[in-house]
Order: sequence, then C-alpha cells, then structure tokens
Amino acid sequence: MTHHFSRRRFLQISGAIAGLSIAASEISRANADAGLVEWRGTLLGAVATIKLHHHDRGEAERLIALSITEARRLERLFSLYLADSALVALNRTGVLLDPAPELIDILARSQRYAELTNGRFDATVQPLWTLYADHFSRPDADPHGPPFAAVRDALARVGYAKLSISPDRIVMPRGTMLTLNGIAQGYVTDKIVDLLRLQGIQQSLVDMGEARAIGPRPDGQPWEVAIEDPEHTGRTVAMLPIVDRAVSTSGAYGFRFDPEGRFNHLFDPHNGTCAQRYRSVTTVAANATAADALSTAFSLMSPSEIRAALPRAGIERVHLIDASGAAVDLVA
Repeated sequence: MTHHFSRRRFLQISGAIAGLSIAASEISRANADAGLVEWRGTLLGAVATIKLHHHDRGEAERLIALSITEARRLERLFSLYLADSALVALNRTGVLLDPAPELIDILARSQRYAELTNGRFDATVQPLWTLYADHFSRPDADPHGPPFAAVRDALARVGYAKLSISPDRIVMPRGTMLTLNGIAQGYVTDKIVDLLRLQGIQQSLVDMGEARAIGPRPDGQPWEVAIEDPEHTGRTVAMLPIVDRAVSTSGAYGFRFDPEGRFNHLFDPHNGTCAQRYRSVTTVAANATAADALSTAFSLMSPSEIRAALPRAGIERVHLIDASGAAVDLVA
C-alpha cells in the first residue's frame, strides 16, 4: 500500500509578494506585480512555488521552466511515490549500482545530520512509517498503536549505520528502507537556488517544500516569515526577517495516523515512538537542506540538546512552540 501525505505548512512569507498559497501547476501571467512571475505546483508530496522577480518576463519564464525540469529530475531520484525512482529501486533490492551523484550527496548529508543529532535524524525510519501506516489502515486498528513486538521488529531494521555509501554503490540490508522526506524538499530547494543564482537572479523566493530567499525583497527590505501556531490557524506567534536564508518548519501536524493525533510521521529512531514535545519547530539557516533536516531532528530533542547542537549544525535560529503553546527562541 502506498501512503501519500502533504505537509501542512505554518509559514507565510510576505512583502512584495503574498503568502504561499498553492494552486494548480502554472506560470502566472496575470500578476499585479509586472516584475513577478510565479510558478505553483507540487513536488515530492509537498506544495511548491517559485516567485521570481525579473524585468524580462520571457526570460523569467525560461528560468522557471529550467528550474522545474531540474526539480522533476531530482524528484525521480528521491521520491517514494514514483514507482521508477532510484529510491524506490534501492528500497526494493537493498542495493543501487552507479547511483546518481545527487543521491550520494543527499545520503552523505543525511549521515552527517544523524551523527550530529545522536541519531535523531535517520533516513532509515521508513520501516516505522510502513508499520504505523499499515496498522492504522485497518478498520479494527488498536487506537493504542501497533503492538510492542511489531515496533521492536521494525526498529531492528532501522539505523543509519546500516547504510553503506560509496561512489559506485549504495548498499543496505534487505528490510531496511529509506525515506528522504525529511531532507529532500530542502535539498531540491537549494539546487534550484544554485541554478537561479548562476543565471544571475538576485531576488527570488524558492519553495520546493521548504522556503529559501535569494537576496532581499525588491524594495530592499527583508522577506518576512510569519510563524503560525498549528493549534490556532491564523494566529501568528512570531515574525522572522530573512535575507539569503532558508526557513523550515516541522511538527506533528504534518501527518497524523489517528484521529486523536497521538501518532504522527515524526518517528524517534531510538524507540519507535512519535514526536509530541512541540507543536512546531522552525529553523533558520543559510541553506534549506540543513533547515529541513534539523527541524525534523530537533522535533525529538530537548531545548538543551538543541542548544548544544547549534554551534555545529549550521542553524542560526530555532523557534519552538511547545505542547502548551509557549514559544522559545534559541539563537546560535
């Protein structure tokens, strides 16, 4: 059974452009801002958008088309939902020969973040996702979750140390499965930002599931990121100004397996439980890959653990909303 989910986002980015609403895939030609060309669609199961400021609309549309072509190429490497993706092939057989350089790169970064967070970020948690998804898809599912023995068996197939990565092959034991849903959106965002910068773009907003600003807004002011409380939609709890920075948010709200919300997609690789410590975790970093991966990992870590990791993590700021709704800011 294939389980799709879309991440509900609690970031809005404002200024010269409006918030990140998502519609059918298109390049908008009817925008009130004559210098803005916008693409909206979906990528890797997440909402996606590019908002590009350029004096030449034709050139802007060419660059957006180029960006989307590259994003779709990367999606065919990283997706769990495309039957012919490289990741699906690796999960099916446990070995992938002559892997694409980007797959090696993203997995190497995943391993680095795993080491940095004492294994809280772990790309091999897919067996837990499969276990919980299969359990709660049954009409007679125990509302207390899968039995302990089943969780223990799934955990035996989890562990980033099981993964062997080299330029010519990626190998892991049969039964171990990877998910890149906690890092791929940020990674693709960074790749598109790199592409646009090489093409001379100095002002843009790229969001391939995670948001990253190129430069300031066209008026020279920072982009403004509004963080909403997931439990009170429309209630802004903080405003973050960003220039040339990425922002990511994670929380149990992204996907819940049960109506009560006791079980969600943020799994602790240490014990197979689900994150409950925070309503949301928002990270600000120089790149979206780090922001994406570490907002996921920090969802499982205490404020003191997060603070201790910041000097090595490449994260400049973390905004936490705890289970009670209280906000905590941590700055590197």
